[in-house]
Amino acid sequence: MSHAPIEFSPKGTPLLDRGVGELVAERPNRSRIFQTHKIDFCCQGTRTLRQACERQKIDPAAIVKDLEDELAGKPDDGENPALLPADQLCEYIVEKHHRFLRDELPRLFAMSERVARVHGGRTASLIEVFQVFGEMSQELLSHIEKEETVVFPAVVSLSRGEKTSVPLEVPLSVMFREHDETAGFLKSLRELTNDFSPPSDACNTYRALFAGLHDLEGDLQKHIHLENAVLFPAARKMVAEQN
Repeated sequence: MSHAPIEFSPKGTPLLDRGVGELVAERPNRSRIFQTHKIDFCCQGTRTLRQACERQKIDPAAIVKDLEDELAGKPDDGENPALLPADQLCEYIVEKHHRFLRDELPRLFAMSERVARVHGGRTASLIEVFQVFGEMSQELLSHIEKEETVVFPAVVSLSRGEKTSVPLEVPLSVMFREHDETAGFLKSLRELTNDFSPPSDACNTYRALFAGLHDLEGDLQKHIHLENAVLFPAARKMVAEQN
């Protein structure tokens, strides 16, 4: 019962009529294209590419061309985690994305505190950056702990054909809601930092903080995408099959 988590649209479905989350699951390098155009492929991954273009007021033909150029270019680097069985995908997320958060959040928190203390008097938004980041950091650490102690063990059991007594629908709904909250935090941080662009006279810590926040956003988008578009739908399907 070791499911390949993702289900793709029927062959021949136009790119514009496929979900953006599905498109990234198929070829992870497409995330770079969507990030460039500020298309949300994680929390809003069920939107079709056409709907996402309309929302962002982007020419659909331009996006399709970018995707076709990417397909004609070099293949994605390494394995595609979206194609892993659910139990292995849980392990991948913990080892790659959860570990990244546990390493990066304390480092960025210390930098945000220092930058707010040193430069906040002149640039009040940096104090808000520190406050928003601190709240997001606490929420994320609590979130991944719940995933590792409640959600993922149940998914692993289901993936291996074992029974689980954990009713997953409520925890999964909480995970989806908290992903949306994380997206809200990231939106606020991007606005407060002018798209993570430090001023020309910023010190090295200031610059390192903004660069780190930019990298954090990119990793979280891929992390949330794998759960929202791939792992959690697979979990719901396995629960339905078990009942």
